[in-house]
Amino acid sequence: MTDPRLQFDVPHAARIWNYWMGGKDNYAADRTAGDAVAEVYPDIVTMAAQSRQFLIRTVTHLAGDVGVDQYLDIGTGLPTMENTHEVAQRLVPGSRIVYVDNDPLVLVHARALLVNTTPEGVTWYLDADYHRPEVIMADARNVLNLNRPVSVMFMGVLGYVGDFDEVRSIVSRVMEAVPSGSYLTMWDGTDTGAAVAEGADKLIETGAAPYHLRSPAQLLECFEGLEVLEPGMVPITEWRPKGTPTPIDAYGAVARKP
Repeated sequence: MTDPRLQFDVPHAARIWNYWMGGKDNYAADRTAGDAVAEVYPDIVTMAAQSRQFLIRTVTHLAGDVGVDQYLDIGTGLPTMENTHEVAQRLVPGSRIVYVDNDPLVLVHARALLVNTTPEGVTWYLDADYHRPEVIMADARNVLNLNRPVSVMFMGVLGYVGDFDEVRSIVSRVMEAVPSGSYLTMWDGTDTGAAVAEGADKLIETGAAPYHLRSPAQLLECFEGLEVLEPGMVPITEWRPKGTPTPIDAYGAVARKP
């Protein structure tokens, strides 16, 4: 039986992002919405691609340079390009990764595609809502050792939460549940340009879920009490880039829990 939450004629956030990233797991409604946003804000396609590059660079640093071997990726989205477990397990073969999402289409693809890349690694998926951090952490405990450092990831997903106080609450409640030495990696779209704001308005017009742009200063509030790594809260293209970065209306940071 088809999950009633799967509405193929209504634009859907994960599928729209999949379209912007060049994926094939999307439908006409998603492509129409994606094109409408891109028409007024062409940089959204660049943002989508660069968001995955930010993920790759941050996980590469945490796994390769720091040695973190546990990851909690909350708001996974549809698998595309290189995913968290592929980066982490390539560098630390025994890495354990828990993906979290509550979207039925994401769940189907995750079960099929998000599988271990090493014999000793563990890749798991939780069908859970990030509005319920305590449920997530209780389930994640079945895979992750919460007495050891965990890298918590919110990659471009908290913009779908309308109340910023709730955003801060979600992040803080998850970080309270992980031990000292854990990390928070987070990015979101920002209100740093007129065109990106027009794109957010256009998204609403298409019938898709609204995405709430925040200021870089607001996003930095989510890292309160944590030790933010260099270069701080910056456009995601400027977080330890390999080449010359292009400015973008999406900011992110990585921080360590002392």
